[in-house]
Amino acid sequence: MTEEQPMESIPRYRGRVVDVFQERVRLPNQALVELDVVKHPGGAAVVAFDAQGRVCLLRQYRHAAGGWLWELPAGKLDPGETPQSTAERELIEEAGVAAAHWTPLGFLHSSPGVLTEVIHLFLGRQLSDRAQAHEHGELIEVHWMALETALARCYSGEISDAKTLIGLLRAAHILAATGAAK
Repeated sequence: MTEEQPMESIPRYRGRVVDVFQERVRLPNQALVELDVVKHPGGAAVVAFDAQGRVCLLRQYRHAAGGWLWELPAGKLDPGETPQSTAERELIEEAGVAAAHWTPLGFLHSSPGVLTEVIHLFLGRQLSDRAQAHEHGELIEVHWMALETALARCYSGEISDAKTLIGLLRAAHILAATGAAK
């Protein structure tokens, strides 16, 4: 994947997490367009399985989404932090567990028409308890459920968060392919 450099990039907003730019770019078909681009540092999420084969899902309040969502433990990459380090940190902070075994599940573009955010996905296993440390302003309930239950919630539409949908489906595929699914 190559990134074309904008011919012009005008900052419109600088925030705590995102910056917004108006960019003028030439597309591969030579069309000249102006785009609004929201620059985000990226993130990481983890599909964590405990010894009973249950997956960790968070029920988290999201103001921008208008209420409570089911999500994987996840967070924003800090400067200089690798995606796996972010996943490790967020799993401890949000779910109160650490994983000893990590498997990459690829990445996803959350909204590529306007947002530069790339979310890296991981499968985390061989869990051990740690102290939770939710950030101020996070409303999180930690739930553990059978993978089949989580997948049923994906298929029914109860789970609507993109990283959670993709992470659960990719993890289910990997676990089934390796014979590790319960």
